[in-house]
Amino acid sequence: MTVAQGIVKQTIIKKQSALGTPATGSGGQILRRNNSTFQLDRDTFESDEIVSHQQHTGIGYGQVKTTGKIAGLLSASTYSLLFANLLRADFAAVSAITTLSLTIAGAGPYTVTRGTGDFLTGGIKAGDVVRLTGGSLDAANVAINLLVISLTAAALTVTTLNGAALTTEGPIASCTVTVTGKKCAAPLTAHTNDFYTVEEWYSDISKSETFTDAKVAKADIGLPSTGNATVGFDWLGLGRTRGTSQVLTTPTSETTTSVLTAVNGVVYVNGSAVGNSTGASLSIDGSLKHGEAIIGSNYAIDIDRGKIKVSGQFTGLFDSTTIQAFYDAETPVSFVFIITDTDEADSAFVTFTMGRVKITGDAPDDGEKMIMRTYPFVAELNGDGGAALAWDKTILTIQDSQAV
Repeated sequence: MTVAQGIVKQTIIKKQSALGTPATGSGGQILRRNNSTFQLDRDTFESDEIVSHQQHTGIGYGQVKTTGKIAGLLSASTYSLLFANLLRADFAAVSAITTLSLTIAGAGPYTVTRGTGDFLTGGIKAGDVVRLTGGSLDAANVAINLLVISLTAAALTVTTLNGAALTTEGPIASCTVTVTGKKCAAPLTAHTNDFYTVEEWYSDISKSETFTDAKVAKADIGLPSTGNATVGFDWLGLGRTRGTSQVLTTPTSETTTSVLTAVNGVVYVNGSAVGNSTGASLSIDGSLKHGEAIIGSNYAIDIDRGKIKVSGQFTGLFDSTTIQAFYDAETPVSFVFIITDTDEADSAFVTFTMGRVKITGDAPDDGEKMIMRTYPFVAELNGDGGAALAWDKTILTIQDSQAV
């Protein structure tokens, strides 16, 4: 007897052309995973009749619903489609700014000043990771990941993600500033409403389960004090079909980008690195639920969408009262979570940027050890952001150095 093995199973996703139109054929993507589980659930209704034989007269079946979970290790590019589905916007590149005359100054943080023109109208935002190229820039300044802490029209204030020093120089002509990879921000308008078909393909027993009209409902990102950065996605769908042949045929192979690690992660609060952070987590909730049941059908006709909510927490060694002061004063702050795969200058990365966050606690612990505090937080729409301003006008922006 052949029994299905997890090492053989493939979890494949493909965007549908529309609600109610399951995806088939080529063009899907195999997902890397630690584990994935998708299932069909049914509402049941118990009979509460009172009858002379004094025995239960059974249950009835109601609406069919599908749910799923995919857990994995965070890596660049791998889950960009899923994050985009949750934030209701596609990843998009920011146009590079070319033919610049740049002057680099400071000792960390550094300033990158342009001779003429406007970084704000060029689309760069606080929390972006940029790279400099072109001209006769010193090699130490070329193609290195630079986090934009703050900016004005004329200058970027940056820090290197790997702690390397920049060379002060300039003005240097014919330079380019590029926002690395692509970005996805929860939009104000023109929200996408994409549905996916997810196939669990068991090639060792020639069995297929396809879950249709599926959406990502929630994502949880974990950054432990040491170890791999983790990610988990909850899904909701409307139907399941079982078969004996693969439906999403010849999918693209899994990504091969390196796993992002906690030792290469940094938490920035109001533009300053939290050097004592011992762990962080982030939850993005799309507030999805299955639609209402309809008489005469076992299936809902859609998935209801609610508000996008973002929350989380981070823990830190108790060596100052800076974060406590933000909490006491009810001061909104900015948060940027950055996770890279190595400490190389041009390492792959994923960032999560929130321009307006409120800290909601500062609980301490105790024991024969270093004292830590836990700081939960809730993100809000950053009303001070927008076009030609320093921040995105959104609750959350994700930048992926290798997003599709």
